Formats: sequence, structure tokens, C-alpha cells
Amino acid sequence: MQSENPIVADFVKLMNAAAGTLAGMTREARDGARERLREAMGGLDFVSREEFDAVKDMAAKAREENEALKARMTALEAEVFGHKGPEPKHTD
Repeated sequence: MQSENPIVADFVKLMNAAAGTLAGMTREARDGARERLREAMGGLDFVSREEFDAVKDMAAKAREENEALKARMTALEAEVFGHKGPEPKHTD
């Protein structure tokens, strides 16, 4: 049979309470820091993921159109100037 020392039992209870209190304080500190960070970041101009993806798609489409126009212009120049490319500009 195990004898129970009241001093040890009280010490264990005290340590358990201290551990619970410390865990609660840690949780509150973490939540408070997150909230302060959210408030600080709220004033900055960040874009949402959806807005970023929309602009990214627009840029890709513009690049494709630019390449198509470049190819068309090259073909037209070849037709007008022959296959040698545009004539050099003369400066007077």
C-alpha cells in the first residue's frame, strides 16, 4: 500500500495549477499577438488571391496577343519589303 504524503500531494496540485495557468497565459498571449498583427496588416494594401490571379491571367493574355501581333507584323513586313526585312531609315 502506498502512503500519501500531504506535502507532496499539495506540491503536485500546485504544480498542476501552475502548468494550467501558464498554458492559458501562453494561449492568450499568442491570440493577442495574432490580433495585433491582423490590425497592423489591415492598413496595408494587399491584394486578395483572386485579384492576383485575375491580373496574372490578364498579363498572360496580353503576352499572347503581343506575340500574335508580332508574328503578324513580321509577316506583313516580309510581304511588303520582301524577305530581307524593313529598309533602313534615311536621315537627312
